[in-house]
Amino acid sequence: MKKILLVDDEPNIVMALEYALKKKGYDVRIARDGIEALNIFEKIKPCLIILDIMMPKMDGFEVLESIKVDENDSSKVIFLSAKNKDDDIKKGLEAGADDYFTKPFSTKKLLDKIELLYQP
Repeated sequence: MKKILLVDDEPNIVMALEYALKKKGYDVRIARDGIEALNIFEKIKPCLIILDIMMPKMDGFEVLESIKVDENDSSKVIFLSAKNKDDDIKKGLEAGADDYFTKPFSTKKLLDKIELLYQP
């Protein structure tokens, strides 16, 4: 089963996405801040991280930077953020994210993107 780490501090988003991802058969772990995300990441080595940018303790860019230090890690990262300016999106992709979704977002489009990331 593919493991997904969902990192967001907004309870409604976490509940809705967790439900949708589990319904699709993913093993979902939740982190509500950047420090918790790194701790869970080290334990489970997820294949995908859905990562908010504006979070307590450590922002999404710092989390991504810490994760990308390990060149052997093949985890995919999708930013999911309220930061929706073109410069924000560009910064997220240049930082190493595989995609960037802005809030509010389409759950269906996000799930479709996740499926595309896992096609053989």
